[in-house]
Amino acid sequence: MNDTKLLEALSQSREKFLSEIGKKIIGQTQTLDHMLIALLSRGHSLIVGVPGLAKTLLIQSMAEILDLSFKRIQFTPDLMPSDITGTELIDEDPSTGKRAFRFYKGPIFGNIILADEINRTPPKTQAALLEAMQEHKVTAGGKSYALKEPFFVLATQNPIEQEGTYPLPEAQLDRFMFNLKMDYPTLDEEMKIVQKTTGDENVQLNKVISGQEIQDYQALVHRVPVAKNVVSYAVRLTTATRPNSENAPDFIKNWIDWGAGPRASQYLVLGAKAKAVLEGRPSPDIQDVQSLALPILRHRVLPNFNAEAEGMDVDDILNQLLESVTK
Repeated sequence: MNDTKLLEALSQSREKFLSEIGKKIIGQTQTLDHMLIALLSRGHSLIVGVPGLAKTLLIQSMAEILDLSFKRIQFTPDLMPSDITGTELIDEDPSTGKRAFRFYKGPIFGNIILADEINRTPPKTQAALLEAMQEHKVTAGGKSYALKEPFFVLATQNPIEQEGTYPLPEAQLDRFMFNLKMDYPTLDEEMKIVQKTTGDENVQLNKVISGQEIQDYQALVHRVPVAKNVVSYAVRLTTATRPNSENAPDFIKNWIDWGAGPRASQYLVLGAKAKAVLEGRPSPDIQDVQSLALPILRHRVLPNFNAEAEGMDVDDILNQLLESVTK
């Protein structure tokens, strides 16, 4: 299939995906689009929202629609790294009686991994995801085991409960392409949610996109051409978040302790390419980069006490930055 036909097929797949998941999920279209963009960019997503917003249901429904294996890991304070990656155990061959170590794969060996309430486990266990998310492999007992492709981590986090939680280390946060904030539904959406979930309707979702199609679409995204001015804008936007950068505005130098690294520039360009092809366009523009700036940059920028004292949160600062960086 040539790229033009693949582009048409991808637009149709997006419509089928949104139509099918709409049987269970009301609203949250932007979050779903961002999750699709991350999937096509071979990225991972951290979804932050208060309890009861159907974060877990959304991810489970997405896994049902995509013809991929799904594994859920419930993060708890007593979870060990081997509970995620797997462990080596002594195994006896019944025919020979010989004993040898054998690696038993953990739940990380799936296509879509739900890391539920990821901040409820200590940093040592959180770090078990680092290699898997970056290298798409797991190392145990000196051997490396490749993960199945496509591989996609969706983590959920509760923003309001602090007791019994552990902040995600910066290195872990940087592995996530997106930090997505799920908001409360509108009045009409909540009416529909209540009507749908308090009846006896049992909705079955159909699979609409295969694993091979996803890999074809991922390859297409990497082939999408990008104009030099779009790449330049993405890089200038990222470097402007760094207080020691020569093109950082004064308010960044005053409010930010630490800015985004080069991975943010890469994700801004990749995300813009994925957004363009999802909408049936052959190449991204600067508006695509701008529309993805908040979820890509908000967890890579660290505001300081000055910002807090002046009532500026990270989204406020980034919105101001978007207005100040010229196209």
